[in-house]
Amino acid sequence: MTPKFRALMGACATAALATAAGAETITIATVNNGDMIRMQKLADAFTEANPDIELEWVTLEENVLRQRVTQDVATSGGQFDVMTIGTYEVPIWGKQGWLVPLDDLPESYDVDDLLPAIRGGLTVDGSLYAVPFYGESSMVMYRKDLMEEAGLEMPDAPSWDFIKEAAAAMTDKEAEQYGICLRGKAGWGENMAFLSAMANSYGARWFDEEWKPQFDGEAWKAALTDYLELMNEYGPPGASSNGFNENLALFQQGKCGMWIDATVAASFVTNPTDSTVAEDVGFALAPDKGLGKRGNWLWAWSLAVPAGTDAEASAKKFVEWATSKEYTELVAESEGWANVPPGTRTSLYENPEYQKVPFAQMTLESINAADPTNPTVDPVPYTGVQFVAIPEFQAIGTAVGQQFSAALAGQVSAEEALSRAQALTEREMKRAGYIK
Repeated sequence: MTPKFRALMGACATAALATAAGAETITIATVNNGDMIRMQKLADAFTEANPDIELEWVTLEENVLRQRVTQDVATSGGQFDVMTIGTYEVPIWGKQGWLVPLDDLPESYDVDDLLPAIRGGLTVDGSLYAVPFYGESSMVMYRKDLMEEAGLEMPDAPSWDFIKEAAAAMTDKEAEQYGICLRGKAGWGENMAFLSAMANSYGARWFDEEWKPQFDGEAWKAALTDYLELMNEYGPPGASSNGFNENLALFQQGKCGMWIDATVAASFVTNPTDSTVAEDVGFALAPDKGLGKRGNWLWAWSLAVPAGTDAEASAKKFVEWATSKEYTELVAESEGWANVPPGTRTSLYENPEYQKVPFAQMTLESINAADPTNPTVDPVPYTGVQFVAIPEFQAIGTAVGQQFSAALAGQVSAEEALSRAQALTEREMKRAGYIK
């Protein structure tokens, strides 16, 4: 047990003797993924050290979470005191004055230790408006045993052509073994996170420099066509309903030869308690098409304090604790270094113990490979890799995602989905005044 961890637990034990009478309750809205669920399990350490604060959790599926917190913060509803939001929302909401600035974090928090790419995405006009719980890019997770059986070797930096070849070689549908699993569930942060990043590597853009939608171009057609071929030929049935959690379960059950998704999944697919293939997982950078961009994104699930809260001090205290170096050590002590929240701090990747984790270096390389200020092959007027950092994108991205999910389900053709995506995006961009 490290000295810091021993001191933390000692403080918790002492504080546990105090009474919680009259404690202030803060309500935390978060997403139902493994790292956040782990945070809830470990939160007793916070409440024992802070008996004057009680925690109430609202844990939601990703798309529902986005809807609930957006509605609450936009109306100053005050339903939540801490919100789990992403790199898309923070700069927009910060500019709107919807979030409490976090510039008064104590020196011990060490803001300068946050990875520059992650911290930059959470900063508006020099002020930090959220702190990262974990940061991620995306990468290829694959079965080394199946790759070897197929007579192939995964490059550290594969192409989309190799991915297609490997998916075909590893597919055995009779055995419920699918060469590749990818997001198909509609949502700007679900299938469109993956497809936007994939399309970037094909030379596609959401908008040209004049904000004209680009779904009628050849690059988007090529990207969507290849995606549909991969999923229809080598993917699992019902893929149009699969998001992160569904594909995670399929991979852990040994049903996916490859899965291209968030780097944060690495700790779950390599955990022998939950994953039947834990010993056989390898990692590679997200694929490219030889155009200088890889199909990987940049994201941070972060904790923010909405301006409508009446428990600002307690909420700040919680977000400081949950994203601190001490919390990282608490997770490491209780569940091992492979399970600590990744992608947030320079010190984590300098830690000799964490450097032993098999996916640590590939995660860092993937994060560093993503450039939200220059996300595509050709110039664009927006920032964001797998999203466009404008307020209208949340609705537009989900509507486009519904069209592409329908194409995956066989309800419309790729051409029809792209045509509808072009039309609805043009309509909304005209309505918002971006184009005439």
